[in-house]
Amino acid sequence: MKPEDAFIELLDRVAAMQGATALINADELAQWPRETVTAMKSQKLITRARPASSAVCPGCEEECVMPVHAIPVSSGDPALFIVCDKRDDIGRISVPTASLEQWQASGDSIAELLAGLLGLQRSNLGSSTTGRWEIGVLRGAKHASHLVLFSGHMLTLTLAGHSIALTEVLAFDRDTFMVDKRRLTRLVDQPVAGAGDIESSEQRRERIRKRVDELKAKGVKAFLKTVAEEEGVGISRIKQLLQDEKPASKSKHPRW
Repeated sequence: MKPEDAFIELLDRVAAMQGATALINADELAQWPRETVTAMKSQKLITRARPASSAVCPGCEEECVMPVHAIPVSSGDPALFIVCDKRDDIGRISVPTASLEQWQASGDSIAELLAGLLGLQRSNLGSSTTGRWEIGVLRGAKHASHLVLFSGHMLTLTLAGHSIALTEVLAFDRDTFMVDKRRLTRLVDQPVAGAGDIESSEQRRERIRKRVDELKAKGVKAFLKTVAEEEGVGISRIKQLLQDEKPASKSKHPRW
């Protein structure tokens, strides 16, 4: 397997999960090129997940997937084993702790990678249930647009009314990840008339409100200016968006 093939495999797995987290066991990860795995870990594209609760039983050639049991020991890791209920001549089979090691990747980890490569400030709006992750506002020479990652039959990016496969602009070369920022900014400066991000006005207002609250909590005094620069608009527009929030509806007593 070539280094770039392992990266494509990971992206395909995340896309296939339709917003959920993709898991890769340690045995499989060991078969991927070392330089790709090292880069994935260092960039936090993949992170360690909870150990698996089941494993392929090494007791015979059937290789059944069985639940793993644990017995606490006085020191060190617990003793792990599988109980075979298929044959009378096997019984309990020990399982090495390393065989349960898992790593995880998600649309959120990919969005974080893209934001870092592009130098963008991510908002708090991301959803694993809908398979949509906001990456940030990308600016071209003339325009600015929200860059959003979507999970469908493949991972795609949308910006300025355009949709492009993630693999067309994100790649692994030698020992590092690279993004074609020039191509993305060209799309930003050539917006599709009448099109835009599917983010609704309510979603945008909520995202901006959360970002303002986040900056306030961090003690950033110029929070309005910071958000305005991230959004590519003026401070007055940010104030207007926040003022347009509808107050919670008051309960009305029924008329008798």
